[in-house]
This record gives sequence, C-alpha cells and structure tokens, in this order.
Amino acid sequence: MTKKTNNSEILNSSATQIMIAAVLKLFPQAKLATGKISSTGFSYDFELPKNLTPEDLLAIEKEMRKIINKDYQFEQQELTIDKAREIFKKDKQFYQLEFLEEIKEEGQEKINLCKLEDLINIPLDNCLSSTREIAPDGIKLVDISGAYWKGDEKNKMLQRIYGVAFKSKVELKKYLAATKEAKERDHRKLGKELDLFVFSDLVGPGLPLFTPKGTLIIDKLREKIERICRGYGYEKVMTPHLAKIDLFKISGHADKFKDELFRVTSKYKQDYVLKPVQCPHQIQIYSSRPRSYRDLPIRYMESEKQYRAEKPGEIGGLNRVIAVTIEDGHSFCQIDQVKDEIKNIVKIIKDFYGSLGLWKDHWVSLSFRDYKSPEKYIGEINDWKQCEKILEEINSEMKLDAKKCIGEAALYGPKIDFMFKDVAGKEIQIPTIQLDFATPKAFNLSYTDKKGKSIVPVMIHRAILGSYERLLALLIERFAGVFPVWLAPVQVIILPVSEKFNNYGKSVMETLQKSELRVEIDDSDESLGKKISQARKQKTPYLLIVGEKEANTGEVAVRSRAKGDEGAVKLEDFIKRIKREIETEE
Repeated sequence: MTKKTNNSEILNSSATQIMIAAVLKLFPQAKLATGKISSTGFSYDFELPKNLTPEDLLAIEKEMRKIINKDYQFEQQELTIDKAREIFKKDKQFYQLEFLEEIKEEGQEKINLCKLEDLINIPLDNCLSSTREIAPDGIKLVDISGAYWKGDEKNKMLQRIYGVAFKSKVELKKYLAATKEAKERDHRKLGKELDLFVFSDLVGPGLPLFTPKGTLIIDKLREKIERICRGYGYEKVMTPHLAKIDLFKISGHADKFKDELFRVTSKYKQDYVLKPVQCPHQIQIYSSRPRSYRDLPIRYMESEKQYRAEKPGEIGGLNRVIAVTIEDGHSFCQIDQVKDEIKNIVKIIKDFYGSLGLWKDHWVSLSFRDYKSPEKYIGEINDWKQCEKILEEINSEMKLDAKKCIGEAALYGPKIDFMFKDVAGKEIQIPTIQLDFATPKAFNLSYTDKKGKSIVPVMIHRAILGSYERLLALLIERFAGVFPVWLAPVQVIILPVSEKFNNYGKSVMETLQKSELRVEIDDSDESLGKKISQARKQKTPYLLIVGEKEANTGEVAVRSRAKGDEGAVKLEDFIKRIKREIETEE
C-alpha cells in the first residue's frame, strides 16, 4: 500500500481496480499479484492462462470502458487480516494470500480493501467514489511485459500490464504525443545510435560499458563539476572500491543495504564488500590525523563507482544499474559553519544545472524523517530537530520554495533534494544535500576547538552531479543527442568532396587536433551527399567540406548544425569561432 499523495495517483489507482475487474471478466482464471501507481500511470502483474497480445489489450480496454459507463461505486472496506484471508482463499488468489501473511507477520492486524461490483482487491491507494469519475476515452493500456513475482527470477514469471488514465481524451492525446517523442529520445536508443555505451551479456546486466565517445562526455562533465567545486574549496580524493564489512557496520549501511551488498571473499578468508556508498571511506581520511578548528571546513570530492545488488527486473538502461558512478562529496565543519556551507552547495548546484539549461525545470524537497517511525533512523532526536530547523531556515533565506516531504530523509539525517523531470515528465532526484550529526559520532570523529576542547564535527553529504549514468541518460534525452559544442564527443567532421582532397582534409584535421578540437574525417569513397547524411545522423555540431577551392585558398566550407550552409571561411577564423563557443559553453 502507498500513501495518498495527489489526485492523479487516486485516478490511476481507480483505473487499476477497473483494469483488474476487466481482466477477471475476460480471464476468470487470472491470479492477481501486485501493482504500482504514480502520477503518470499504473501497472499490475497477473498470472494468466495465455500470453497477452496487443489485441488482448484492446479487448481489456473495451471491457474497462463498459465498467466505467455502468457507474459502479468504489467501496472502501477495512477488514481484519483473517477476514481478508477468507475472501482471497475462496477466490484462490494465492499471491494476495502470501501478501497478507507477510504483513500479518509484521504485526499489522487490519487492511483496507477496495470493493468494485463483485471484485474485492487490496487497493494500491485511495479510490474515487464512482467509475464514472473516469473518462472512458481517457484510459489507455500502453504495454505488456514479463515480470517475476517479487522481482525474483526464481519465482514464477507473471505478465505486467501498463496503463495510463486521464480526466479527458485531450489530456490522453497530449500524453501519447509526448510519449512518442520520448521514445524517439530514449537514451537507450540514442546511446546505441550515437555509439555512447553498450551492454554485454558476458559482463552482465546493469553494468554499462562506455565507448570512447560516451567516456568523453562523462570526462567533460567530471571536469566541469570538479572545476566549479574547486572554486569553493573542495579537494579531490580517491578511495578503494571495497572495504571490510566492519566499516559499514559502524556507519549503519551494512544493515540498511544488507540485501544489496556484494560480498567479496579471497582465498585467504578475507571478507570484504564492494562499497555501496563512499562516505565511510572519506571519513577515514578525515580521521587519519588530529584536526583543529583552523582546518575546518574540510571538503572532499570524489567521482567513483558504488555497487548495489539491484533486482534483475528493476535494472534498465542507465537509470538503474548495478555499478553506478557517483559524484560524491563531504564537508566536515563546525556547527556555526553549516548554513554557509550548505548555501554554497546550493550555489554550486544552481551554477552547474543552470549551465546545462536544467535549472528552470526543477523543484526542491525538504526530505524529513517519518516522525511515526523513529526506528528507521540513527542518531539522537535533538540532533534531528536541529538539522531540520537549519534546513528550514536555509529554504526560507534562499527562497528555494521547497516542499516538505515526510519520510524521505536519509538514514542519518534530513536532506534537501532537487527534483528534475525527464522528457516523459517523470520526476527524478539527482542533486542532494544531507545534514548529518549521527555518523561523525558513530566514528568518534573530533576536532580541537579554540579552548583545546574535543568537539564532534558536523558532516554534510552532497552529490551535485549525482550518478553520471543517470545524468547522462537525462542529458541524452533532453538534448535528443544534440549536445552543445563543449560536450559533443565529436565537434567537427571533415568531408572531402572526393578522394583527391583527402590529403588536404587530413591536414585540416591535424590543425584542428593541435587546437585540441575533437575531429573526425570521412575519407570514404561515398558521395558527398551520402557523407553529409551520415554525419548529420551523428548530430555533430560542425561539418567542414573541403574541395579544390578550399585546398587552394586554405579555407573550409562550413555547415553548422544550427544554421546549415554558412559558406567558406579561413581555417584559422573557424578555429577562433569554435574555441569561443567551447570556452563559453554554448
């Protein structure tokens, strides 16, 4: 069950119940498993007597519209677990029975059920009052896929039906048009076409391999964020990919990620884990020698791999991987330095994302603890209260207009999260600032104050760029592969009009390379028209066409991605122009 958050989720929850009723009408033997809803859609897993086809989806949609038009009422019922078990046992809904057993073992005594006509199901969220509150022509079943029960490949393969629901046909039409555009911009599709990254069955799912072009983009992003952070006093560190489990037991991550840890054992019976986070490693650098108040703030930054054993069914593209490259940083400071430190981190985030054109499409979350479940967190209550008070003051002073999101805090403290939207409108969290009083105490960190007293420092965790993989996916889709000149893996392609001018083309390439430009040449036997067509598919910012006239005058004929044919210019003038674009990151 999920907590009610907005009307879109209630709409999608209601549409899910209608879809379940329609599936049971057409396939009475269907077994109900589980589903997910969001503000942008819904899905549900079924065990069915046949593999569904697109035609089956149309038939289910038709049945859903019949149910909607009959104006059935949604009835919420609160039953004991035992009473609910009787209902699902009668209907032989074994997956629902398994779910009931699990929540009963956790101590839950009652559950909310949703009744729609003769169907009783565990609701994903609150429902509407009546089916007629959903527009019959505002629903669409959009896809089918396989899904293991509980995401475990050892379990039975189920069929997952995806759908969307809107208040009107017009809204649905707008959504479908946006979805079509998103598919064209899908980073998995463009990543392959632009030769940015690959996956290998032999390497394994969730382990992307970046080509020279993809690696170059990541390197440029790394250079940019490190340059900005150095301006605020961050120093680069490097830590190993594994550590003894003891390190993460102290930090609390061994318990938090116990089902996601990769354990490594050598023949010498040494037990390690691949690091799920980097903060405990950086803490060891801080604690390696005595610190004074004069040293603070101490700021570390690092871009390195972290590892989480994700469920196979949840891995996909660059957005959910097993080996994730995290741009991670930590500040160790005095309590009276915290606000200025966090404000500077917000400025870094604004600077970095503003330069990528993303700052205008974001919102900010004050991610606080779930006050009803203190057992989820480590640290002292008074520390948590002070941390949350500081973040609320920063929100007010910097006019971040943040929304308070209860239950979204980190293990050790509250945080400020920055939320962006991908081209499909799905929200993703990338930058984060996390205030932590608990971990320094757990590791017995200290510094000496002006009076010679030993004081525990405050720790600020921050990720500006976050996951390089997730940000690259976002940028590929946002730019549709049309990267700005400074970020484009190939900035210039030289196109000789025939092989007679290949030598001049190569001399142009050498000159550009000496100016540290990223350049390729197409000296194939293809026609010029074919060469131009192929180069455009790579979305390269500039094509330089060279023939007899250009060879005689030392010029190049410029075709830009933005303006098309721009005519011939001196090579040195073109170099000045493109260098200026790169320096200003246009």
